[in-house]
Amino acid sequence: MSSIGQNEPSRNELGQAASPYLLQHAANPVHWRMWSQDALRDAQRLNKPILLSVGYAACHWCHVMAHESFEDGATADVMNELFVNIKVDREERPDIDHIYMTALHAFGERGGWPLTMFLTPKGEPFWGGTYFPKTENYGRPSFVSVLKTVSAAFHGDPQRISKNTEIVLGELRKTSAPGEAGLTLDLVDQLAAHAVNFIDAIDGGLRGAPKFPNTPILELLWRAGDRLGKGPYRDLVKLTMTKMSEGGIYDHLGGGYARYSTDERWLAPHFEKMLYDNAQILELLALCFNETGDDLFRTRARETVGWLEREMTAPGGAFCASLDADSEGVEGKFYVWNFDEIAALLGQEDAKFFGRFYNASRIGNWAESPGGHAVTILNRLESARPTIEEEARLAPLRQKLFAARETRIHPGLDDKIMTDWNGLMIAALVNAATLLGEPQWIEKAARAYRFILATMAFEGAGGEARLAHSWRAGVLVKPGLALDYAAMIRAALALHEARNLAGLDIGPRRDYLADAIAFAKALETFHLDPASGLLSMSANDADDVLLRLAPTADDAIPNAHPVYLSALARLSGLTGDPAWLERADVLFKAVSAPARGNLIGHAGILNALDFRLRVRDIVTAGPARQPLYAAALALPFITRAVMDIDRPQDIPAGHVARAQADAAGEAAAFVCAGGACSQPVRDAAALAGAASGAIP
Repeated sequence: MSSIGQNEPSRNELGQAASPYLLQHAANPVHWRMWSQDALRDAQRLNKPILLSVGYAACHWCHVMAHESFEDGATADVMNELFVNIKVDREERPDIDHIYMTALHAFGERGGWPLTMFLTPKGEPFWGGTYFPKTENYGRPSFVSVLKTVSAAFHGDPQRISKNTEIVLGELRKTSAPGEAGLTLDLVDQLAAHAVNFIDAIDGGLRGAPKFPNTPILELLWRAGDRLGKGPYRDLVKLTMTKMSEGGIYDHLGGGYARYSTDERWLAPHFEKMLYDNAQILELLALCFNETGDDLFRTRARETVGWLEREMTAPGGAFCASLDADSEGVEGKFYVWNFDEIAALLGQEDAKFFGRFYNASRIGNWAESPGGHAVTILNRLESARPTIEEEARLAPLRQKLFAARETRIHPGLDDKIMTDWNGLMIAALVNAATLLGEPQWIEKAARAYRFILATMAFEGAGGEARLAHSWRAGVLVKPGLALDYAAMIRAALALHEARNLAGLDIGPRRDYLADAIAFAKALETFHLDPASGLLSMSANDADDVLLRLAPTADDAIPNAHPVYLSALARLSGLTGDPAWLERADVLFKAVSAPARGNLIGHAGILNALDFRLRVRDIVTAGPARQPLYAAALALPFITRAVMDIDRPQDIPAGHVARAQADAAGEAAAFVCAGGACSQPVRDAAALAGAASGAIP
């Protein structure tokens, strides 16, 4: 081992962490530190550059680099001698990840994980990359040679390092002035027509490989179908969702969608499963079923919720973060089959029958397993849809394979509880439940919500309702980030709208609307940047970040701005308070410049604009209103907000429907938009037509 100075930290402190990703590295010979002010101060005291390694528990290439380099004593010696080494879980600290991933892009490099960044002792980035191989190959230098070169440059050419940091920090600090032109639905319509050309007309999704779900773009096309006519917009969404749901990206035995497909046909996934992906996909499945009645979408939704309940629900009811892509050190090993295994379990005749529908044969369909031998990823991309009789025969065969698969060594579970990801799934469960007639999903959502409020909410110094970002093993990571608040506002509003459904058991009654308002106030207090008008990712009292950036573009995880913008419009409709809508319009102006500069990258904000301008606020009132209320909730959640009131006179004084309260009688629904409301609707069957038509 290398010699350690008398005052130099000489231990790996990750054993103190709660994050499963950090704990995966607790036995490394690298002297890993957690991100902290103490680690930064030690780097300054020792005048050593910082090696920052960012990843997450389900990341395949993070595992590869760990096995090759971080578990290797010789490599660790070099790291410990030359650097202060800091390991960060990007899910636990997405604000840190975003700062340095943005810096990597500013260097002209492609992003990805593991993220490997080299920082000055003050935390300023001066160079970086992603995965570095242990040994030189394909023109890529070995990791140790990179370490030595970077350290030599830091100590031998400080002017160059200083120049690099100044340029990158300048890029990071750049902000756009609020756009004068603003955003309009005409602009959104133009983008929708343009986006059609990006969609693969054969296999769905964006053209090429790898293929990601890209749910904001799919939602944009779905909304365009409502404004511009269903074809081709909704047809392309339904094609994409069908191919995803029949492809290998979907787990046909256990439910749930993998992160992305490595090919253009949705066949071979990157096998990790993320909570946030499945939340967004669940909502699209519900929308597709609601319009088409195609049972494929309802079946996949039910199976995905079954996976969520079986594998991703923690004690207490909240939802875990992710499942690893790897098991036994091999990506996808848990999920793939060879034909002999299938035949041994099902018998030759049933194996052939099963294989006809799930592309399972002796030759296999995926040859990227270790050793290059072919295995089978179950999928239905090449088969006809089973008949009712065929499905009756297939169901028990799938169950046999599932039971056998359960005896395998499972992929690792990252059981962190993330406030933002849970907020997304809570809202998705409620929204899907209202379209698919699954009220028990709302009960699951309410249970998870109770856990978040009981475990991850805390009172700020000024009495504010604040949220932590993640929790595991009794350890909270706080303060929360902007999306934590935005997602939990969305979750609270979804539960508020659905709380009065007949027969629902969601536990102790609570004022979800009051929760949403409290979270909105905290979000603006701690995250609103007065200079730009945008929401900073980190709280203004977070003391361990180099910069407080305010990203607006879509990512795999939704951006806080569109989630909050939609919530503001919904809040206005549910409270009758126009101040929330005014706040939304101010924020739309702030995001207009970056959005207009990259429309396709801001599909989420454009979806929020569509909701803001076209939402129908439906008020159901009166003691006999339950059929009207249920009919209102059964309308697509992306176009309506539902205020349910027992006594018509309790409609808020500021709400446009208040003037018609006396006409409600025993039961009535009022459909409101643009400052006007319809005449009372008393027939549940007629409510859908009233909600889609012009307000007289």
